[in-house]
Amino acid sequence: MAGTLKTVTDASFDDDVLKSTKPVLVDFWAAWCGPCRQIAPSLEAIAAEYGDEIEIVKLNIDENPETAAKYGVMSIPTLNVYQGGDVVKTIVGAKPKAAILRDLDGFVTIKG
Repeated sequence: MAGTLKTVTDASFDDDVLKSTKPVLVDFWAAWCGPCRQIAPSLEAIAAEYGDEIEIVKLNIDENPETAAKYGVMSIPTLNVYQGGDVVKTIVGAKPKAAILRDLDGFVTIKG
């Protein structure tokens, strides 16, 4: 069930995200970022509920600066949804789970 989300790196980004057959939400975060820690439980819950429709992964921007720079991530948390190798949605800032799900409408079938 809920647990630690998969971590991607600059080295694994192409295979884990860009070549994925389903949409991938990438959480650009850092250990020192309070709002990043705040949304982590919501992302884990969404991954547990909607993992069959969307993959949710984390990328630490301090450890993987190349990918963050390539996609112009200026503030964190930034959540990018990738589909077919392209960014199709960007969500910036900490939001409650319900708001994140609303932003993901079209990628996941909202339950209840």
